[in-house]
Amino acid sequence: MGALCSKEHHIAEEVGEQAQAKVIDSRIAQEAKAEKGIHKLLLLGAGESGKSTIFKQLKVLFQTGFDDMERRSYIPAIHANVYQSIKILHDASKEFAETEEENTSKYILRSENQVLGEKLSEIGGLSDLWPLTEELALNIQTVWMDPAIQTTFLRASELQLPDCAHFFMEHALRLAQPNYTPTQEDILYARVRTTGIVEIEFSPKEDAKKGEIYRLFDVGGQRNERRKWIHLFDGVTAVIFCAALSEYDQTLFEDESKNRMMEARELFDWILKVPWFQRTSFLLFLNKFDIFEKKVLKVPLSVCEWFKDYKPLTTGKQEIEHAYEFVKRKFEEVYVQNTPKDKVDRVFQIYRTTALDQTVVKKTFSLVDQALTRQRLIDAGLL
Repeated sequence: MGALCSKEHHIAEEVGEQAQAKVIDSRIAQEAKAEKGIHKLLLLGAGESGKSTIFKQLKVLFQTGFDDMERRSYIPAIHANVYQSIKILHDASKEFAETEEENTSKYILRSENQVLGEKLSEIGGLSDLWPLTEELALNIQTVWMDPAIQTTFLRASELQLPDCAHFFMEHALRLAQPNYTPTQEDILYARVRTTGIVEIEFSPKEDAKKGEIYRLFDVGGQRNERRKWIHLFDGVTAVIFCAALSEYDQTLFEDESKNRMMEARELFDWILKVPWFQRTSFLLFLNKFDIFEKKVLKVPLSVCEWFKDYKPLTTGKQEIEHAYEFVKRKFEEVYVQNTPKDKVDRVFQIYRTTALDQTVVKKTFSLVDQALTRQRLIDAGLL
């Protein structure tokens, strides 16, 4: 009798395990089916190219944006941007005053601001930065408005000064309020160096059920972060490569002997050669056009070795367009040189972007979605 009961109990366990296995198999199949419908995008580019700002814009546009806790988490980074910016400008003004051969007095702070400048520079160099108080914010704005600092700021491209410097200097007092919570604009301007890998999943359609689902990965762009990229190379639908148009006269943060645009070209060339990407679509975002259109009328493209054959034709808006098209052609040439003839059917599109402009980013990604959707239909023989 006992043996019979034991046998029945064993059979019942087997039946239960089989049922559980079926549930697990069914779940795995459902997840695999769901994953198959998700298109993987890699957001790549050199440091300071603006790709992480693109990432944040897409989070705002196609997800729920940033909740109050996420917003407040940016406060230390924003305050650090303020301190670091005023330190870089102060220290650069001192260096210019000491090394320039002519008219050095224009880089010397007013006597009443010199002690203040030294104090702020010292604070900016601390590993644990002080909370930004209203008193310190007023001091920062006083030094910021000093003619020597304003003159130094005109040479920002020679410094490792973040693009957010002007915005945060002008808003320092607001950022120091006791009840301060960063706005969406503050978060977009905030410079936080990406380390590791972050991802979001979204659909660019208003009705997500009717649109394609994308999973976008953003990884650090500095050289020491790029070894992490290889873990993401498999199964990629498209690579979005960001290159900052405005950085043709600037050097890398991690290597001041290397021009940023030259680094972007070499990195783009390397990525195009990656074996995993032989059939992967490439979407090139020529970013920071807002800065480029102001700079290119003052600083010739030919200061960059890659653009030494550039010849300006006119002035004003026409010259901006002429310069932009020249840079665009240079990147197109790199793509063509690295694309075998039997791979010409993959998508390659170039978009002019300003990561801080939400309207531009939304329109750009709508075009990206259309291009990738069309390619999928072609691959399926439906077009």
